[in-house]
Formats: sequence, C-alpha cells, structure tokens
Amino acid sequence: MPHRSSATTRQIYGLKARHRFCLTGTPIENNLAELWSLFHFIAPGFLGDAKSFARDWRTPIEKKGNGARARMLAARVRPFLLRRTKDAVALDLPSKTEMVEAVAFEPAQQAIYDTIRLAMHERVREAMADKGLARSRLVLLDALLKLRQTCCDPRLLKGVKGAETAGSAKLERLMEMVQELVAEGRKLLIFSQFTSMLALIQPRLEAAGIAYCLLTGDTRDRAGAVAAFQDGPAPVFLISLKAGGVGLNLTAADTVILYDPWWNPAVEAQAIDRAHRIGQTKPVFVFKLTAVGTIEKKIEVLKDRKAALAASLFDPDGPATLDITEADIDMLFGA
Repeated sequence: MPHRSSATTRQIYGLKARHRFCLTGTPIENNLAELWSLFHFIAPGFLGDAKSFARDWRTPIEKKGNGARARMLAARVRPFLLRRTKDAVALDLPSKTEMVEAVAFEPAQQAIYDTIRLAMHERVREAMADKGLARSRLVLLDALLKLRQTCCDPRLLKGVKGAETAGSAKLERLMEMVQELVAEGRKLLIFSQFTSMLALIQPRLEAAGIAYCLLTGDTRDRAGAVAAFQDGPAPVFLISLKAGGVGLNLTAADTVILYDPWWNPAVEAQAIDRAHRIGQTKPVFVFKLTAVGTIEKKIEVLKDRKAALAASLFDPDGPATLDITEADIDMLFGA
C-alpha cells in the first residue's frame, strides 16, 4: 500500500464496505509502518494510530532489536494472516538457480570508488555529529547512491574527474555474459535500478548486433514492449526495476541478470519472479553482478535484516531485526 499520507492511500481508507481484506505478496518491504498501513485499512485502530504504533512497536523492534516485542506483534497479527508461499501453490515450477557473478574493478575505477567512499564517509559522519543519525538519512542515502553508481559505471556520476574514461568492469562482464548466453539461444531479462545505466547498455548491445526491448517509466506501451519480447525474436529485455519489478509475465525468458543488486530482498524477488512464475517451462538462471570489496557486498547484511523483519510476521519465535546503526554505517563505508 502507498504511504499513509499519499492521496491514493487516503482514498483507500475512505472506501465504504462491509468486509475488507488485503492481498499482497510483500506485507513488508521496508519497515513495519507498511504493516500498520494494511491493518489500518482492514481493521482501523487494531494496531493503534501511527504515532503510538511507532512508539510501541517500530522503535522497540526495528531500532532496539527487542525480540519479546517482535514476538508479541507477530502473535497479535497472526490470526489475521493467511500465507501461501510460491512453494505451496506452484509445485510444478521448474528449478531456479541463483548465482553471484563477482566482478573486480580495474585500477582506474577502483581509484574513483575509493575516493568517493572516503569523501562520502566523512560527509555522513559530519552530518551525524551535527544532526544525529535519524536526521541524516538523506545524506546517507545520497552517499550510498553515489557508491552504487560508481559500482555500476563511473559515468553515472556527474562532475567526477576521470569518470568518463575509467571504464566499467561490470559493463564489460555483462557484455561478455550476454554474448555467450545469446549464442546459447537464451532469452534474458536485465534489470537495473538506473535508467541511465540502461542507456549506457543500449549502445553496447547495438554495437554487438544484439536486438533488445526496453521497459522504463517512460515507456508508453508497456503491453507492446512485453509482447515484443515474449513473442518476438529479441533475446534481451532491458528493464528498470521500478517500472518492471511487478505486474509482468515474462516466461519467455530463462535468464535474469540483476545488474545492480538492491538492498531489499523483496524487490529482488519480485524482479526474478517476472520469469520464474506459473507458465514457465524452462529452468531459470539468475545472475547477480556484484562488485568485489564494495558497498554491494556489504549491503547483504542489511538485506538479511529486511528478510528477517518480514519473516518475523509469520514466525513469532523468529529473530528480531535492528534498524541501521552507526556501526553499520562504519562497516558500509569502511575499506
């Protein structure tokens, strides 16, 4: 459900009905506020108002790792949850194999990454000292964004010396993989968070003579783009994660490449499931391009926490999860 203050959510809250229920594949993507929003629609007041829920549940569970409160919340909502996993409803799905494709930087790209990492770490620490962690989130997110962009291709950074000529180890490895996989007769979905990264991949595919389809937030005819890939000869579908993470049936593909793995496991799973879903007849292979010794490897720790937060809803005895801490930040930006 959209944020509780959005116009869409306000309209949903105002719906008049004798019975209400919510159907979602991801009751939690980011934090427990999303769970509150769902219950505020189906049973207003059951979890209190947003402020009291944050005080009584979110803060103890997300920020303090209070396992007792996590178990109490899970027990409270459990009677109202019906969970059917993919394993239960799609027993005949073909296999899915996930692999991490480790990529090492060349010296020029490594130098840019190290420079950005040191500068961003200092900037984040200064913001935290001045305003505290909670009020430094925008600075932190901007710093993480720049590191992730550097891992993808330094050209995504604006005004950084040497970015245009440093090269991208990921892009070079991607093109090697694409040419090998296409030669084997495979059809590929390539996801990226950044439409600007897809724009850098496009000319490389064209130069290699590889036909492709494209889906981003600017695509007017989504159905046409999907049909062109599903029924057409193009072996590659470039998709921005925001535009194509949900609502697509792309069973013509048997290979998924996550160019820049994201911190949220639910979002990654949704992207992968565009191919690994009912109607798929072939084994699906998933490749996650990950830059060695960078933010992309370290973010796996936070991904595990997001998965634990969601799992705790269905397992009252499951582990609690913490929100990001200053120690996490030092780990993420450390050498």
